[in-house]
Amino acid sequence: MWEKRSKVMFGSSVLIAGVLLVQMGLYAMKVLAGWDLHFNLVDVCSALIRTYFIPELAYVLDALVFYTLFFLVAALVRQIVLSARTYKRLRHLRHEGHCTALNQAFCGSRGEEAILVVEHPAPVAFTMGMWKPRIILSTGLVKLLDHNELKAVIYHEIFHQKHRDPVKTFVLSLVAAVMWYLPILKWFRHHYNIAREVLADHYAVNRLGSGQDLGGALVKMLKYGRTAPVQAAVSFSDTSINYRILRLLDPDMDIPLRLPFAPTMISVQVLLLLCSLFLIEFS
Repeated sequence: MWEKRSKVMFGSSVLIAGVLLVQMGLYAMKVLAGWDLHFNLVDVCSALIRTYFIPELAYVLDALVFYTLFFLVAALVRQIVLSARTYKRLRHLRHEGHCTALNQAFCGSRGEEAILVVEHPAPVAFTMGMWKPRIILSTGLVKLLDHNELKAVIYHEIFHQKHRDPVKTFVLSLVAAVMWYLPILKWFRHHYNIAREVLADHYAVNRLGSGQDLGGALVKMLKYGRTAPVQAAVSFSDTSINYRILRLLDPDMDIPLRLPFAPTMISVQVLLLLCSLFLIEFS
């Protein structure tokens, strides 16, 4: 169920945002480069506004299109640079002994450094990286947790690493921020994050055979409330941690998936407005 739920959340967000961004990109190329568009939703909206409404409103639409595209590119470039800088700084804090021991224990003979342990007093655990995700742990975390609790956290993060959750989470966060006028995207992102955390918890519990150690680690991390430092990362303790503890105590517990009324209505009205303008133009 949770796997299906996460796929629905991710697929819906990508489909809605992808269609609109493609249309906006084509419209921008028409304005900037004079492309001849035979089928473009944004171009239709602009033409109808100029013909049937206040012509100046078309400039508002243009501003929205270019704002969205500029914000998208700027946020993407910023995140790539920030992730690279953050990882470079973390490498300087590398704890050689813990890195060697944990990579040998969990990566086996693959010969790769999938786990990076850094010198830091606060307990931190997250997976970061858009292209090659790595698990980041702190020496504070290693000292705080016992052996089995640490294994539970690492298995949790291995799930995120194997499924490239950092980049997927970043994509949903990016489109939700860029397309703030479609608030349903923010709701999709929130529930996608919950679903991925629950699935990662399930993976760790299945590997260890019990949820006791994972629950102990969650309680200890809850005390500190640390989160990941960059967007292209998923943190062990930054998403609905109270709900996750309750699920470990009662695995049959569930969150009813009900669409929020106001964000749904606003998003549907925006989409229907664009679609209706398109149909009127070509009817």
